[in-house]
Amino acid sequence: MTDSSRPDVAGFFDKRTFSIQYVVSDPATKRCAIIDPVLDYDEKSGQTATRNADRMLDFIAGKGLSVEWILDTHPHADHFSAAPYLKDKTGAPTAIGDHVVEVQKLWKDIYNWPDFPADGSQWDKLFAEGEEFSIGGLRGRILFSPGHTLASITYVIGDAAFVHDTLFMPDSGTARADFPGGSSKRLWRSIQEILSLPDETRLFTGHDYQPGGREPQWESTVAEQKAKNIHVSKVSTEAEYCALRDARDRTLPMPKLILHALQVNINGGRLPEPEANGTRYLKIPLDRLTGAPWD
Repeated sequence: MTDSSRPDVAGFFDKRTFSIQYVVSDPATKRCAIIDPVLDYDEKSGQTATRNADRMLDFIAGKGLSVEWILDTHPHADHFSAAPYLKDKTGAPTAIGDHVVEVQKLWKDIYNWPDFPADGSQWDKLFAEGEEFSIGGLRGRILFSPGHTLASITYVIGDAAFVHDTLFMPDSGTARADFPGGSSKRLWRSIQEILSLPDETRLFTGHDYQPGGREPQWESTVAEQKAKNIHVSKVSTEAEYCALRDARDRTLPMPKLILHALQVNINGGRLPEPEANGTRYLKIPLDRLTGAPWD
């Protein structure tokens, strides 16, 4: 295994949540990982579906790949994770960063779940900062990238880095840092670590909101982000970045699914257990996320 290995990367865009999911594979061994899979959810009707996950499984089968990992970069606030469904279908282990326990403890209080196990046991593997792993013959390692959340990590796999909400495409800037546990200072430092990777490193983001109505995009390089990112290229110090980021965040409403999604995603993507009538129910706390503008 060598750090210079180049994985094949296929991105799958979900228009409903503007999310990009990835299948990352080693062309030599046909082993792959799935990163940040989406479980379809319609908040208006309460319906769930597995269209996004099945689309990736069809791609994996068509390419003759074997799934080695199901990876999440952090507990998402705008979609449900499809990790449990994909584990059931493939047998591959699930993983996330080990600071997920901090997010669990924070949201355990918000949802008033005193018996909730905030120990990360909902995943098969908790990655520590700097830890290495493999996908076939590809070497991967973990960067701890907090700021957007307490638990965000970056997967560096060969010449590719999966940064999710830390950096968007250069014309879209950087992630918000005003969620519970977020910090623009920590986000700035995480961005600097990512941008210290070699200039040719391919960066893959987790969302694209299609500014100006352009087609979805999700791949850039470190060099492109340094030169063109509309937030990073305009500032030279942490203080300047925090002023820009915090001012922007004060104008943003909360994501429409944050209270729906976190209760599922801090539980490893597991939906609530059915009640006596066979129906699953979400729990929505009122007046716990105050101060954000309404849209």
